[in-house]
Amino acid sequence: MPVITAIKSQKNKKRVNVYLDDVFGFGIDLDNFMLSHFKLNQELTQEEVEEIVKKAEFQKSLDKLIRFAMVRPRSTKEVKDYFRRKEVHESLHDELLEKLRHFELLDDAKFASWWVEQRIEFKSKSVRVIRQELLFKGIDRNIIDDALGETIIDEEKMAKQLLEKKSYKWKALPPREARQKKSQYLAGKGFGWDVIEKVVSQ
Repeated sequence: MPVITAIKSQKNKKRVNVYLDDVFGFGIDLDNFMLSHFKLNQELTQEEVEEIVKKAEFQKSLDKLIRFAMVRPRSTKEVKDYFRRKEVHESLHDELLEKLRHFELLDDAKFASWWVEQRIEFKSKSVRVIRQELLFKGIDRNIIDDALGETIIDEEKMAKQLLEKKSYKWKALPPREARQKKSQYLAGKGFGWDVIEKVVSQ
């Protein structure tokens, strides 16, 4: 059976490396290290080593995932995409997702509501664009409908604000060409023609 021959602190001081038979065996966070009561010359079965490695990998992945999830709200799809990018072992996915939900760091309905508010307040995004963005984020259509229904969305006001910000582009153009350019700009932002006609004609 493998024998613990050395225990060394990692650079961040929150994890340690455990050497088995003078060869690196695994890294483990301090909490799990203390709970495991490891000591020099202790023998471990192969099954014990595999279980320890799994726990250590889970805690390491969870710590990084929590930091990722706390930067801003995340959708379930964003977290799953994170798993793929970071090559988190598939056997850990379900438990990691459940941990995030337990910590109230993962909720697609709350994420959708937050996204709608942010896109309207800071980006003046049209309903069509917001819907497409949320679909891309993996949000269910019913959740999207609920999130959009919770917020009063004045697309005409947003379209006017966008035109005001870009008004310098069209000042020197003939009226007809200016209207055409404005219409194309708003269409590119996802606004419907009913909104575009009202705003541009004003």
